[in-house]
Amino acid sequence: MAISDVKPTNASDTTTDKIASSSLSKYKNLKAPKKMVSYSKYGYFFILPFFIIYAIFSLYPLINTIYLSMTQFVKPVMGAVIGPNFVGVSNFKDIVQNNRAFGEFTLGAFRNTFIMWSINFVPQISLALLLAAWFTNMRVKMNGAAQGIYKVLIYMPNIITAASISLLFKTLFSYPKGPINLLLQDIGILDDPFRFIETPTTAVLIISFINFWMWYGNTMIILIAGIMGINPSLYDSAEIDGANNGQIFRKITIPLLRPIMLYTLVTSLIGGMQMYDIPRLMAGDVNSTNPANRYIKTVTMYIQELVARPGTSRNYGHSAAVSVLLFLVTGAFSILLFYIMRDKDAIKQRKLEKAAKKEAMSS
Repeated sequence: MAISDVKPTNASDTTTDKIASSSLSKYKNLKAPKKMVSYSKYGYFFILPFFIIYAIFSLYPLINTIYLSMTQFVKPVMGAVIGPNFVGVSNFKDIVQNNRAFGEFTLGAFRNTFIMWSINFVPQISLALLLAAWFTNMRVKMNGAAQGIYKVLIYMPNIITAASISLLFKTLFSYPKGPINLLLQDIGILDDPFRFIETPTTAVLIISFINFWMWYGNTMIILIAGIMGINPSLYDSAEIDGANNGQIFRKITIPLLRPIMLYTLVTSLIGGMQMYDIPRLMAGDVNSTNPANRYIKTVTMYIQELVARPGTSRNYGHSAAVSVLLFLVTGAFSILLFYIMRDKDAIKQRKLEKAAKKEAMSS
């Protein structure tokens, strides 16, 4: 190579090359960032037991009940088992058309259940709401220990077993030497002992009262929690504006307590439609001749009689159909409650916002 072909070296170029090479070597020495470990997938392992238990003990029985409701499946007292043979909606037709009195017994059981639930729930929610408002009222000065004792005493019936309470009330109202009968005769209200358990009206009222007494404390605790979740500044502002207790209760507490009230209504409806233990224990033996049994027989009691009454055939198909009907009725009433208790103001506001947005887009 000729000397003339060699270009002179520039000092600044040399410095730049050194900086570039040092930077490159520094980046080469840097290690690639470690891959982030995601632990979110492990959450599914923690909730997996719930889904397994739910599938085995809830989902499968539900699907199997729906299947059995569409079959003829009878186990006679004597002879071979009939079915299960698929018959479609024949079991439901028997209920609607009252074939072999299935409709009469089924609708009667639904009527009895709904009546007893209504009689106990209306005073239950009313008293629980008043007690919740009283315990959370800042104007009512009550000692903390006294308030705690009151709450424990009110809630106490809910932790006592239904069997114990049923036996207690059955003894109190027994004929002819029950304490209530003796007391009413001593004070002159009754001349002769009265058959409280055997009389339809009093039997229904006693069962309704037991349910009311057992559950109003639980309802009160839930409503107290709901009221304590309301912003206290709303109550302070209302007091400054001169609102009294009644106005605060109607205009602030009740509207803002709507979600908790809806929860209480739906859960009470579900529990009430499945009422079994107290009327079953008050009715006595399945083959009892108590004339009041016809009026205190609930849906679940009727389902049990279809499959477990001694001396009669076990009709699994009809019992499953009544169970499915109970599920549908409970679901329909729950949807109705959601519709009645919906937030109309929020729905109206969303409609106005949607209309304004649509108008803005069109313009």
